[in-house]
Amino acid sequence: MAVTQLDQVEVIRKARELQRAGIDAACSARQREGILLLRRGMALLDSVHPVAERMRHDWLATRIRLASSIATVGSETSGGVASGLAGLDDVRLLLKAVDEPRLYAELRGQLDHNYGLLLMAVGRNEESTAYFDSSLAHKEAALAMEKDPAPFLDPYLGTMITRGLAYTRLGDVHRARRDLASAVTLAEQNSLRTQAADARRPLGALELRVGNVPAALRLYEESERIYRSLDQEIPPMLRWERAEALLTAGLAEEAGVHLDEILPMMLEQRSITRDLGGVELFRASAALMTDDLELARTYAASARRRTLRWGCQTCVANATIVGLRADVREALRTNEIPLTLTARALRAANAMPMPRLADQAALARMLAVRVELRKGKSKRAAELLDRIPRPGRLTSVDYRMLRRLCRAELAVAQGDKTKALAEIRAGLTELDRVRDRMGGLELVSGTALHGRELADLALKIVLERADAARLFGWTERTRAQSYRYEPVAATDPELAERVGEVRGLDQAIHQAQHDGHPTAALRAKHAERLREAHRLGWHTGRWGKPRPIARLAEVAEELGERALVSFASSGDDLVAVVVAGGKCELVRLGSAARAAESARMLNVDLDALAPDRLPPLLVQSVLGSARKQAERLDTQLIRPLEGLLGDRGLVVVPTGPLYAVPWGVLPALRSRPIVVTPSATAWLGAERSTAQGTGKVVLVRGPGLVGTRGELDKLTMHYRAAETLTGPEATVTSVLRALDGAKLAHIAAHGAHEPENALFSRLEMADGALFAHEMAGLAQPPSQVVFAACELALNRIRPGDEVLGFASALLASGSRTVIAPLSRVGDEAAAAAMDDYHRGLVEGAGPATALADTIAVDPFRRPFVCLGAG
Repeated sequence: MAVTQLDQVEVIRKARELQRAGIDAACSARQREGILLLRRGMALLDSVHPVAERMRHDWLATRIRLASSIATVGSETSGGVASGLAGLDDVRLLLKAVDEPRLYAELRGQLDHNYGLLLMAVGRNEESTAYFDSSLAHKEAALAMEKDPAPFLDPYLGTMITRGLAYTRLGDVHRARRDLASAVTLAEQNSLRTQAADARRPLGALELRVGNVPAALRLYEESERIYRSLDQEIPPMLRWERAEALLTAGLAEEAGVHLDEILPMMLEQRSITRDLGGVELFRASAALMTDDLELARTYAASARRRTLRWGCQTCVANATIVGLRADVREALRTNEIPLTLTARALRAANAMPMPRLADQAALARMLAVRVELRKGKSKRAAELLDRIPRPGRLTSVDYRMLRRLCRAELAVAQGDKTKALAEIRAGLTELDRVRDRMGGLELVSGTALHGRELADLALKIVLERADAARLFGWTERTRAQSYRYEPVAATDPELAERVGEVRGLDQAIHQAQHDGHPTAALRAKHAERLREAHRLGWHTGRWGKPRPIARLAEVAEELGERALVSFASSGDDLVAVVVAGGKCELVRLGSAARAAESARMLNVDLDALAPDRLPPLLVQSVLGSARKQAERLDTQLIRPLEGLLGDRGLVVVPTGPLYAVPWGVLPALRSRPIVVTPSATAWLGAERSTAQGTGKVVLVRGPGLVGTRGELDKLTMHYRAAETLTGPEATVTSVLRALDGAKLAHIAAHGAHEPENALFSRLEMADGALFAHEMAGLAQPPSQVVFAACELALNRIRPGDEVLGFASALLASGSRTVIAPLSRVGDEAAAAAMDDYHRGLVEGAGPATALADTIAVDPFRRPFVCLGAG
């Protein structure tokens, strides 16, 4: 049957629709679906060939679009880049038959765009930019021939955005920013909101490349918000771009959680090899940063296989480096060095094309340097290190820290430990510059991960010298850096709005439960809004200028008659630096692992003792175990220091697992005033703080507590002028208003720590959660905060002894003192303890003294600590 001209018109129209649908599917990471649609379109077009003369241009243009798309998308699903480029070369021959100028310019522009896209996908970024230049020139020519160019801007913007990304990968910041900023402006001027969102993502990648992690996260958040407002699917790439930013900030656990959510979705959607390989590579990096070496190897090997099939040399090199780093770390840790490990690293370096993969080749050689040093071959290591180029302006912090570590380890091997410490100091100074650009508390604290090995080496060197004063200086230099920053009160309206939504959904869920209605949809929305708030919290927080690190002389002067005990560990060696009476002494305390296990067991026992009415036999059994663990800690940690401490009050700077020790339960410390602080620098800042607020006392009781009514009644006897908020009056707004500028706030409320973001640790108020960041955002946070009914002291310890939790967020934000339990406390025990504590305050005792007397009454049922300044 002959095909009529009308049929031919309809076939060409359907083929165009299939081409557009195929591209949409491919752009949504459904490449296999996309290529099937494109091939159907081509088969449909072939079915009406030859066509009538008047439809030749339409038929040919549609065929060129389909062939160009098939070559590009097909390369991602099966043929590889070489096959895709060959297919595009064939399309270029078809273009010669197009004699209409505007159509030729449009088609040529798209063809050159696709050619550059494929080159860029395998790391040939410099070559790709020439094709993007040509593409933009032809697209501009096509736009100039349109009466109204606005409807045809989309392809032009796509090429501008992609060229900006290529420039970013090349490190050409000026050209990248010009292209991407222009694309955002042009899209917004023409109300092209999807394109504006698309342009923000590579702009985020550019900010990440120059080290501005908060700006990158903000751009990713803006992009996602636009997609959601348009009810569009969130591109999977956006989620792993965000994960890359978190990795750069040292938030490896958070990045791992995001990537673990993405991977199953991509596998289910049968995403293309290249994209899966990219996500697996980031997951391998996150695993490496959290010391999960086996997981790092597994994902690195899978990513390498996938990207090798795809043909991306950069991706293959990056996966190779992650696998090598895992193997080298294990070899150095176990001191079992495979004979071929150095050769493997050097073989990998030599196989990487130069100069494009110069950084990756240098990383491989640095790994070889570390292995050779461990094998005692310092001359060979020095020769290799001489080949490592100095970092450039855009070189990653990871590269910088590894190079400093290699130079420091070589100096140690050559017997020049002074030079080694100079290298470490220079490296940590570079890390400070990175940290200073971070936004929220989580990003500031996470940065320490990049300098962990440098800090460990510094402590090892100084411990070998047994120089107490120098060890004090280095521990202050390497720990709890987030507490060095002056707090700046700032409220982000968007974050406040998101938090308000979370609270409203909290209430809706409680009401639905009460009414017996389903809550699944509300809970899903609540989880999504909370995640959005967490992400906003990463980049909306701001901290002021860094304070100087505390000097030993000024700490000794401020201590007066008190003593400071700063714990530190290197490997399994635990030590204490004691500053007392103007002197600084170093005391070795044995196994760090043994102390950590005793601290863990003591906390387990204290949790078990917490309920108010336990059977007497159970109490005796658990109490016996708790006393045993307390005695062990006392014997290991405190008795060796007694000659130096005398009966002085203490400032304790724990390390790692020792943050879990409720010091007041140790026999030698009973009735002794003790302040726990993340660093001497943090303590000094809190001690010298002069902000006392208005003198106002605020008493708060949240919902769902048993036994606290009497507790607050007793406290009102101590503070007759106190502002008391209970029941429905204890709303988030009223509590925050009352707390601003308060001298003392006593809060009895259920609470929970948020592992993903400490500033979202929360207290339960009458109308929902009060988040730590809201208290931190007060113009003047309360000078002293007492938490009576929740475990919100110091809940998470990151590398560098970066302490995170509700209490730590308050201390970093300007509160001077926080009183909180380290483990569970029974309602009756907490009420009695708080009555005793506040009586002591009213009688004139300082917080640390009042708490010491309080704990001594019943130490194992009152595991409170005084944090900050006492």
